[in-house]
Amino acid sequence: MWNKKEDFANELAERLFKFASDIIVFSMTMADIPESRIIRYQQAKSAGSSGANYEEAQAGYSRADFTNKVRISLRKMRESKVQKARH
Repeated sequence: MWNKKEDFANELAERLFKFASDIIVFSMTMADIPESRIIRYQQAKSAGSSGANYEEAQAGYSRADFTNKVRISLRKMRESKVQKARH
């Protein structure tokens, strides 16, 4: 049986995957010019790494390690959001 902590972790991981997918789909709507290619590449990296960092945080060695990796994940999500807002 799942406990609330595991349910939350699984739901958040799924939401981060959806976030990355949505960012990639959005970036495909951008014009195919050199500047947009750079932005699309960076958006995909930022959005994808937010989920990867969260997954890695789940295996953190300590509470401090977990907290640090979750903060990295949050920074990457913010970076993706800012880039999307600029488009």
